[in-house]
Amino acid sequence: MTTLPIDDLDRIIEMAWEDRTPFEAIEFQFGLSEPQVIAVMRQHLKSSSFKLWRRRVSGRKTKHAATSRSERFRASCHK
Repeated sequence: MTTLPIDDLDRIIEMAWEDRTPFEAIEFQFGLSEPQVIAVMRQHLKSSSFKLWRRRVSGRKTKHAATSRSERFRASCHK
């Protein structure tokens, strides 16, 4: 994985923590797939914080655009 600018890294972590921001939005904006976002979170969070985050997002429908009915964070170009 390439080194990300600190501002981008902070925003990716912030978006990943947000319940209503789908992984697809992170991929659209930063080009990182869900497994890559998980790797970033694993690398940059404390172990306990990472485990807490994984428990929260695992199986959460709102973290995947295809299963989320939320339109709150979607740009008009997203289907």
